[in-house]
Order: sequence, then C-alpha cells, then structure tokens
Amino acid sequence: MSSIGRREFLATTTLALTAGAVGAAAAGRRLLYVAEPGIRNYVDYGGVGVLVFDVGAHYRFVRRIPTWDVAPGQEPENVKGIAASARTGRLYVTTLRHIACFDLLTDRLLWDKQPEGGCDRLAISPDGRRLFVPSFEGPHWNVLDAATGVTTAKIVTNSGAHNTIYADDGRRVYLAGIHSPLLSIADPASNQVMKTIGPFSNSIRPFTVNAAQTRCYVNVNELLGFEVGSLTTGEKLHRVVVRGVSPGLVKRHGCPSHGIGLTPDERELWVCDGHNQAVHVFDATVDPPAQKSSIAVRDQPGWISFSIDGQRAYPSTGEVFDVKTKQRVAVLTDEAGRAVGSEKLLEVVFDGPRAARVGNQFGVGVK
Repeated sequence: MSSIGRREFLATTTLALTAGAVGAAAAGRRLLYVAEPGIRNYVDYGGVGVLVFDVGAHYRFVRRIPTWDVAPGQEPENVKGIAASARTGRLYVTTLRHIACFDLLTDRLLWDKQPEGGCDRLAISPDGRRLFVPSFEGPHWNVLDAATGVTTAKIVTNSGAHNTIYADDGRRVYLAGIHSPLLSIADPASNQVMKTIGPFSNSIRPFTVNAAQTRCYVNVNELLGFEVGSLTTGEKLHRVVVRGVSPGLVKRHGCPSHGIGLTPDERELWVCDGHNQAVHVFDATVDPPAQKSSIAVRDQPGWISFSIDGQRAYPSTGEVFDVKTKQRVAVLTDEAGRAVGSEKLLEVVFDGPRAARVGNQFGVGVK
C-alpha cells in the first residue's frame, strides 16, 4: 500500500468530512477514532490519517481525517498515542516527532508542535487543559498547554519515557519508562515525581491502574503475563505467568506480553500474547487475578482497550470482541475494504454537535 498524505485526502474526502461532521450531531452517536499508522509505521494496516468508524452502525467506516503529509518516496512517522477531551472538544495525536490537535466537531487541524525530544504515548488531564507528553524514549516528559501546544514544564525521570496515564481525579500522573523497572507517580500540581512503585522484575512496558488507584498491572520484558504492584505501599505484590502456552518469537515490541487492560467494571484483566496470537482473560475480582479463558486473534496483538460502556474489547488487530461472550462481532475495514489495525484508538460519544464523553487508549478501571 502506498503512503497517503494530507493533501491527497483533502482532495478526495471533502464530502465525507462534511457529511461526517453533520452526522456526528446525532444525539448519542458513538464514533471510534483509529490513528494510523498505529502499528509501527506500517501503512498496510490502514494507511495514514485518523479513521473514524460508527460504532452504532456495526463499525461502518465513516471518514478519514487527514493528518501529516508524506512526501513521495518517504515513509510516514509511527503514530505513538491518541487522547481526547469532551470538555474542550479536542483530539490529540502524537508521532515520533509531532503532536497535533484537531477539533472534534469539524476535524480541522488546530495546531501542530514538535516538543523537545519527540513524543510517545501521551495523556490528557480530566479538565482537558494539560497534556503530559513523554519524549520519545528519552529522559523527560513535556507538560503542554492543551489549548496552544506550548510546553510549560518538564519532568525528568531518565527512564526512557514511554507510556502515560492521567488519573481520573486529576491528582496523579503515572509515568512508565521503557528502560526502568520503576513506575513513577507525578504530582501534576508541582510537576514533580512524588513516588515510585516497584521495582518490578524487568523494564515496564504497557500498564494499567484501577479506579481506586490501589493497584497497577504491568507488562514487563521477558514475561508472558504481568506483575501486580501496590500503589499504596509501592511494593511489587505478585508475578502472574500465563498458563497453557509457551512464549516464543514475536514480530514487534520485543516482549511476550505487550498490551494489558482492565475492563471498565474491573471484573476482568485482558493480557496480550504476541507469539501465540491470543488475548488471555483473567478474573480480576480475586488477588492476584486468575486466568479463566483465551481468545484467538488474527494477528499479533500489541495493545488492548475497551469501549466506554465496557461491552466491547478492541485489540490492536482491528477486531471487535463482545466482552461478555468473548465472540468476535466486527472487523474494522477502511474505505477500500482493507483490513485495519492500530494500537492507538478511542471512542467519542456525541450529544448533539458536541462531544459528551471520550474513551481512553488504555484499558483503565472506571467503576
């Protein structure tokens, strides 16, 4: 598949963009925003842009929001993260070097910045006013004004800045570095690290936290499974290994399990298994979580997240699963009928012309 840039899409999707923006005005309409290229910089998983799907219409493709130009003969940058705010009606997408802000109502690009050190998987404050943007596996996180993209502060951890979760109460930001076994917790009021969790047995990869902020569940290098940490005491509590299968070579990310998420009701924990092309489901109502089932997926999964209502699971393979039955109910395809996959996606629910609720690229507990 050839790389497709912003100008080409502007020429070919004007009608679709207009119709999509008008259609979003329907009360309660749920749309799924999928940022591409969302698996490394591979355009064969959905090209370039933000693809929008109508959840209520069996995930029908609606439109493609143009993002960055890709010059002929050049490769696009990896998309590293996605975030949104219902309060401000803004959508944010990061690549290796850029962070861009879009208007959720019109799809219009509002600004495009290049923070010091590049970008990775960002997080937005609950009030939509601040962005915590990790440098690309670098020493620090940049704190940005979400309205303008201007950097206002820097948090240095020297951990290989990578993944970021902003707590729903707005009082903590969780910072995981790809080169560190410690999970840092920052105070967004002072932009200082207030606490660390661990050490875990190896460097932290994807992770998630529960709503009460008492537990974290982390993937680590060289483990098919996950470890559990106490956000209260700072200790590592458990190491949980996936049973019934063996780890092996993986296509991407270099670790057996890259992707972990709690269902919004926190009853289950879903864990990715790259080598075996599966997602393993654990009962999260017990401590430590207990393995209960496995789901085969069509490609190596590198991420897992969930719908706002908790009824659907979104592995990065572009498949949609019913959380209750564990059955596949939809497959994402683009405007040409090609299979779509991405590790960077979230839902937006509209009330009239405005965004009323937004999802999260992480599977975090919200009960």
